[in-house]
This record gives sequence, C-alpha cells and structure tokens, in this order.
Amino acid sequence: MVPVFIDTHAHLQDPRFAADRDEVLRRARAAGVSQVINVGYDIPSSRLAIELADKHQDLWAAVGIHPHDAAEADDEAIAQLRQMAGSDRVVAIGETGLDFYRDLAPRQLQRRLFRSLIHLAGEMDKPLIIHNREADEEVLAILAEEAADDLIVIMHCFCGGPDFARECLSRGYYLGIGGTVTYPKSGRLRAAVAQADVQQLILETDCPYLPPQGRRGQRNEPANLSIIAAQVAAVRGVSVQELATVTTANAIKLFGLDRLQQ
Repeated sequence: MVPVFIDTHAHLQDPRFAADRDEVLRRARAAGVSQVINVGYDIPSSRLAIELADKHQDLWAAVGIHPHDAAEADDEAIAQLRQMAGSDRVVAIGETGLDFYRDLAPRQLQRRLFRSLIHLAGEMDKPLIIHNREADEEVLAILAEEAADDLIVIMHCFCGGPDFARECLSRGYYLGIGGTVTYPKSGRLRAAVAQADVQQLILETDCPYLPPQGRRGQRNEPANLSIIAAQVAAVRGVSVQELATVTTANAIKLFGLDRLQQ
C-alpha cells in the first residue's frame, strides 16, 4: 500500500509548472500525495492559488505576501488578501514572516507586514504560515507581542536546531519539514526532528524550491515528498507508513480539511 501524504507547502502556480502542471499533479497522486496546500507569496500568486484550487479538488490555497515583497504590501494589498481569504478554498494565511538573510525589503516594512498578517489570520480564524530566515528571536517576539498563541502557527521550512524547535513546540506551533532535512549539512535539523513531538510535524516540499538530496539542481515537485518522508522516518526510527499516517492526520486537523471536504 502506498503511504498517503499531504504536501503542506507548494507553489504550483509558479511559472516553472505552467507547461506540465497536470503531469506534475499526476506524478504526485501516483506517489501518494493526496492533497497539496498551494501557498501564495504575493497578490497575483495568491489569486492563482485559488484559481488552481477551484479547478483541482485535491489542491487548497493559502494567501499571503512574502517578506521580500513587504515594500508593496500597502493597505490595499492587505484588503485584497482579506477578500481572497473568504474563499472556502483558502485554508491558511501566508506565507509571511521575516527574512533577515536576503534582506530584500527594509526590515521595518517586513515587521509591519508580518504583524498585519498575524492580525488577518486571527480575524479570519485561519492558520498562519511563517517564513523565517535568520530571524528566530524576532519572529518569536512578534508572535508573543501580537498574542498569536491563540493561532495555529506553522513554521514553514523549519531549519532550526533542537533548542529553537523546543521553543516552537512548547508554544504549540507546527514544524514544516522539507527537503533540507535530507542535506548532508543539516545534522542539527535532523536532531530537532528526532526529538520533536510527531503530533506537531508536517511534511512539505516548498516546490519548485529546495529539492531533496539526489534531486538538487532540479525543479522540486510534490512527488518528491516521499523522499523527504523516508528521511524523517529514518531519523525517528519508524516506518514511512507510520510517519505518513500521523503527519497526514496532523495536516488534516490543522487546516480543517476534514470539515471542508464534508
């Protein structure tokens, strides 16, 4: 029996999938990926995520603005996200957060956008998907200041070590584990995954980015989730089937997919 997975963070609206998106989805289904959360990173990609979710019943959408685009995130952009978030195909707000690694937008504007989308997630009662690069302490501080403990929070593409993982898990956050867990230099991440509460782990590809080891240099896609799952299962000393059962149940619960599919 093929294990059933949910890819909780993908960007299938990316132009790199335009020519063969249907084939990519066929391969995903054949690899056991039953559902995909297609995540927006600006206004156009958020709209397209909803359009794809309307077309494909195994796709869902999240709407957000990436911190790289914080300079364009004015009040009108937030209002557009609010309108889009009302769709029954939208299951989360994000991605949003802080990126102090590339610093492609002024940090103060990143902080303002992050706070705005924390508020929007609370207003819409939807999970919040967080992008975090080299901003661990400030991400946690802003979440605390904005009383985000009442939100379902997903630390997308989690790449931290055991200490940061423990702090996130103690707050009830979910850790999105992707292709980086397979990289030779990701020992600290694997240690964090080994110690984490499996009830707070979910799987993601972040495709077309971050393909797993052995596929690096290629376009990533949801079918590669089985490779990521195999690494996480090995780190935790469980079968892929067992890991798939728990992480899929986690994703269904946190995104409310069981309720939406009724």
